[in-house]
Amino acid sequence: MSVLLYRVGRFAYGKPWYVISGWLAVVAAVVALLVAHPVKLSNEVRIDGTPSQKVIDDLAGSLPEASGGQGLLAFRAAEGARVDDARTRPALLAAVNAVYRHDHVIDARKILTQEAAQGASSPLLRAQAAVAQDAGRPASGKTPVPLQADGQPVPGVIVSADGSTALMQFQFDKQTYELPSGTINSTVETAQQQAARGGLEVLPSAAMMEIPQIVGVGEAVGVAVAAVVLLITLGSLVAAGLPLVIALVGVTVGVGGAFTLSTVIEIHSLAAVLALMLGLAVGIDYALFIVNRERRLIRDEGLDAHEATGRAIGTAGSAVFFAGSTVVIALAGLLVVGITLLSTMALVAAATVAIAVLLALTLLPALLGLVKERIRPTRTRGGMRHQNADTGHGRAVRWGTGLVRHRYAALAAAVLVPVILAVPAAGMKLGLPSGASYNPDTGQRRNYELISNAYGPGYNGPLMVTVNSTTKGQPLSPATLAAVTSNLSSTKGAASVSLGGMNKTGTIAVLGLIPGSGPNDDATKDLVAALRDKSPQIRETYGVTIGVAGFTTLAIDVSDRLADVLPVYVATVLGLSLIVLLLVFRSLMVPVTATLGFLLSIAATFGLTTAVFQRGWLQSLIGVDATTPIVSLLPIIITGVLYGLAMDYQMFLVTSMREAHVHGATARDATVNGFARASSVVLAAATIMVSVFAGFIFNAQPMIKQTGFALAAGILIDAFVIRMTLIPATMAIAQEKAWWIPAWLDRLLPDLDIEGDKLTQKIATAQSAADHPHAAVHQAETIN
Repeated sequence: MSVLLYRVGRFAYGKPWYVISGWLAVVAAVVALLVAHPVKLSNEVRIDGTPSQKVIDDLAGSLPEASGGQGLLAFRAAEGARVDDARTRPALLAAVNAVYRHDHVIDARKILTQEAAQGASSPLLRAQAAVAQDAGRPASGKTPVPLQADGQPVPGVIVSADGSTALMQFQFDKQTYELPSGTINSTVETAQQQAARGGLEVLPSAAMMEIPQIVGVGEAVGVAVAAVVLLITLGSLVAAGLPLVIALVGVTVGVGGAFTLSTVIEIHSLAAVLALMLGLAVGIDYALFIVNRERRLIRDEGLDAHEATGRAIGTAGSAVFFAGSTVVIALAGLLVVGITLLSTMALVAAATVAIAVLLALTLLPALLGLVKERIRPTRTRGGMRHQNADTGHGRAVRWGTGLVRHRYAALAAAVLVPVILAVPAAGMKLGLPSGASYNPDTGQRRNYELISNAYGPGYNGPLMVTVNSTTKGQPLSPATLAAVTSNLSSTKGAASVSLGGMNKTGTIAVLGLIPGSGPNDDATKDLVAALRDKSPQIRETYGVTIGVAGFTTLAIDVSDRLADVLPVYVATVLGLSLIVLLLVFRSLMVPVTATLGFLLSIAATFGLTTAVFQRGWLQSLIGVDATTPIVSLLPIIITGVLYGLAMDYQMFLVTSMREAHVHGATARDATVNGFARASSVVLAAATIMVSVFAGFIFNAQPMIKQTGFALAAGILIDAFVIRMTLIPATMAIAQEKAWWIPAWLDRLLPDLDIEGDKLTQKIATAQSAADHPHAAVHQAETIN
């Protein structure tokens, strides 16, 4: 491996424009495809095979108007005024009319007009009359009334008991992510323009959002911090700029390439964000590791930049290759889960990481070929010692020596800290983001609180109950629907039930059930379970089947499904990665301790995330003010991503220790020397990753915010507590046993030559045979 990569590095350095032109052509192709095919992302959380998803899919075929995205607007009057008085009513009605006339909004008024034309023969009107008698009472006694126009109720609009608020519920003809870009914002703006004439404020719900902004100020600040860390670490603008170029090209090709496929493959917005996070972080880190090794070879061994680049790609590049492989394996492991949403997310992120590795091994040496000798450290160029590197090396030696000397205390501390941080994870609750997950100054949070106060918390998470006739072609009778409604209304936790719609043949009806509690409350989850438990009894008694869907049911089903598959996923990833680590380190203890350390860091990560987002601890430090369940998708995503990244640092740190040990150092000296050489770049790389991930904490979307925080916290714990404290302490305790492997297993394993021994031997052989002054050139030609 090292010899092959050495050749690649020297070729790219010697003929840089061949490589650069190839990558420029790839970037140009991606940009051209993006211009030709606009990006189309999804924000739908879809888990095939779950009960709620089955209900939604069935409705899409039998009652399409009930399967589109839901719109919800709250109209609030000025303090002391009503939304339906003589001054505000015209503006409210104008806003409602404007929304119903808007493109892609289903006009419920036309449907009722068509039904009214049928008179007494209309199955919908007869069913409405019957169901209205058994609709139950609204939550908390806050009885809303329909908005009236010309003596008739306006469909979909109810006024709160105190008259301060009006709530408009309507349907789009497609899921929100399928709507043309700008449709949702245009709908809200249309309502706002009309409502403003009566002094009414319009607040859209959390569901009324376009695809979230992927890159904002926070993310840009994170990259800026990364640039500062690179400058401090490498001490040169030229050297610091190269990793940034590699990262930016990587996300352009990786994320941009995924965008080009979005018109034919459904890609979730979180998949793009995750790929962007990883692409930036690993792209910078991998390039930093190689540039740092090249500069060290120039400084310590006096090599020219061409030869140093080849050797850096051959040695550090091998570690980068296998570090990237562990990330790809961890992400690809999500495919065994069998959930399309996660599979797409994993493939996009894994492809972006793979591209980052390829760029580090090809484009980076080509760029170094343009920079040439200007990459040299300050000491070797001007005779002045490079203070940053030497000072950092001295501190690393002292820290490594201290870890070895106090190895038992260090090990105890490195175990105790994650265990304490993990304690809140015992109470972790999973769910999906709602309006309550947003900060108080956002329209989504204000909408949520306004609805809760005016109508009851259940109006923020209404359930959809489908009623299907078991006799094919037999319409549901009004009496049957009324009886089923009464039965559902009597369920503990149900506040009210109303008829939401019916297909033309009358065989399928949709009931809207308002819980007495909020969408993420335990009481609402108990209500869903009770409704599903009633299904057999309702079928037997009334000859109909019921299905339950809605925000809360989706959250429950997603959480249950992911909880079932998480153990399988973790076992698969750990198994595959242990094999990779065994091949790289040729040791039994190193892969096992690396994995056990990861389990400590992931537990601490979940504990911190639960403490901050669910319990609200220290939220002011990161600009958050909302307590919310942990996003259902987060545990499995963070487990995969963090495992791969943790093994990156394991690879960089322990390969340096193994290299020292293979070259004759004792186990103790190998631990100290290897730590001293690699810790500075691991420190810089971890700081860069934390800053990039932390930038996403300030994204408005709760799902992205939690993902950024969990990854930043996880890297912080894993890099500084596990990799830079626990691992060296463990290696110092084990000493020579750390590198033990059964002889029979050692013979079976292929020699990947991560440390570059074969490369060193070939170079030594070539150098000894060289009898002219240009030995470096001669040895390179001999190897090639």
